[in-house]
Amino acid sequence: MLKKFFQAFRPSETPALPDPDAELALGALLVRVAQSDREYQLEEISLIDRILARLYQHNAIEAAKVRATCEKLHAAAPETDTFGRLIRETTGLEERLAAMDALWEVVLADGNEHAGEVTIVEEARKAMGLSYADSQKARARAVEKFSGTAEES
Repeated sequence: MLKKFFQAFRPSETPALPDPDAELALGALLVRVAQSDREYQLEEISLIDRILARLYQHNAIEAAKVRATCEKLHAAAPETDTFGRLIRETTGLEERLAAMDALWEVVLADGNEHAGEVTIVEEARKAMGLSYADSQKARARAVEKFSGTAEES
């Protein structure tokens, strides 16, 4: 009886998720990386919002809404390589390299590289058609960005 009572307050259908484009695919990958260590921290959430705002010219509220959609896409999501292929097929090299930079930023946001995070980045790299050297350069830029931030603090 109580179950029926609570069901009355729930929507009968879950809203349909949008078909992912390159932005939603990257956002879902960023969320996937951040959640892969089972510690989805505020710093990672804030960083994802800032990355989405920076790459797609969103204000803070728009970026947070996009990230929320990406969290849902990730939860219902296809495999990592599906998102990566979508990015490869719909963007140019410069955008794919920016996506790789963003993935490494999220990996390094908490100061630890977890094996699961690196595995996701590696799968995404291959699917996006980027080389191992591209990934290592992106990682180095992310390390430099965080070490520069640490020195400024």
